[in-house]
This record gives sequence, structure tokens and C-alpha cells, in this order.
Amino acid sequence: MKVRLTSRGLRVRIDDLELAALQRGEVLTVASSWEGGGWSLSLDPRQDTLTGEAGALRVGVSGVLGILADPQREGVTLTGPPQITVEKEFGPPHA
Repeated sequence: MKVRLTSRGLRVRIDDLELAALQRGEVLTVASSWEGGGWSLSLDPRQDTLTGEAGALRVGVSGVLGILADPQREGVTLTGPPQITVEKEFGPPHA
């Protein structure tokens, strides 16, 4: 999972294996910590809310998994604040 901060919010890019993990009900998390702090972002397929506390943002994606699974769609934008855009970044298929 790749995360990019933008002036409007966050842009998250997932690959085909990460989408499959979400469809299986697995939570995806990326985090960075340092002495005295850190941050994390989780995509949670079991929730449909956006919550944040002390550097941890949890994005519920249960309501948009069907959209993400649609091969005709590149992604979905969830209104916040913050605005979260989840996009599919599929390269060559994983074996």
C-alpha cells in the first residue's frame, strides 16, 4: 500500500494482492514510528466509518469494496475530512 499526502487529504494506492486481502476481510495497515510519535493508516473492510486518533487513521471501506472490485473503476473517493482516495495500481499480475 502506498500513501501520499495531498492538499485535499490522502491518496492511497493498493495492488491486486492488497485488494484480495481486503475482500477476505483482512485489515491493511501502513505505519511509521519514531521516538515520541508516529502515524498509521489502516484500511478496514469490516467497518464503514473514518476515525482518527493520536496519529492513527482508520478508514472503513466495507461500503466501497464492490466499487474497488469493479474492473471498470480505478478507485473511489471517500469524503472526510480528510478526503481519502483509494486507487487500484495493478501492474503485471502476481503469480
